[in-house]
Amino acid sequence: MYNRTLDEFTLMTSSKEPVPGGGGVCALCASLASSLNQMVTNLTIGKKKYLEYTDELNSLKEESEALRVILLNCINEDAKAFEPLSKAYSADKNDPDYYSNMEECLRIAANSPFQILKYTTKVIDICERLSEIGSKIVVSDAGTAVMLASGVLYGTYLNIIVNTKMMKDEEYRQQLEDEAYVLLNEYSNRSMEIYEKVKDRIYG
Repeated sequence: MYNRTLDEFTLMTSSKEPVPGGGGVCALCASLASSLNQMVTNLTIGKKKYLEYTDELNSLKEESEALRVILLNCINEDAKAFEPLSKAYSADKNDPDYYSNMEECLRIAANSPFQILKYTTKVIDICERLSEIGSKIVVSDAGTAVMLASGVLYGTYLNIIVNTKMMKDEEYRQQLEDEAYVLLNEYSNRSMEIYEKVKDRIYG
């Protein structure tokens, strides 16, 4: 799905089709944020003022490329994760396996945005470092990346709880929701701190 043109992808998103939906769009935005991080590294590496960070920047560049690809793949994985759930909704409720099947489908559907959420925190970690050692002429792009990633945190959290709220297994539900909320809370706060740091560097 991610190899569609931008026009095709946005048209598919705007249609009545259930995918790509919020999860897939979050994965795309996180991938774009990682792409911006990689651009910052590319435009900083080799600059005299930042030569002492060359090895670290190369490492961050490689990690950003890996995350870009992983998150693009998450677009497809999110669509696959929703497919069994969409079928489960229309299944016969009198089937003795209905509720156990629904529970498993809900777990799969909730796990996909949870994985995107976790990968996005890694993107934000890189944003934080680039806000400090990225070239000042492109540090605004690190700020843009972190705000994109911040939005993904909230979007993925909603896509998690829309599935967990229907789960019968309260212990599993609570554990997943708690883990997701901890990441949302920590990294949303850090995102704003990074954003302010970028602003300070621009004005400084």
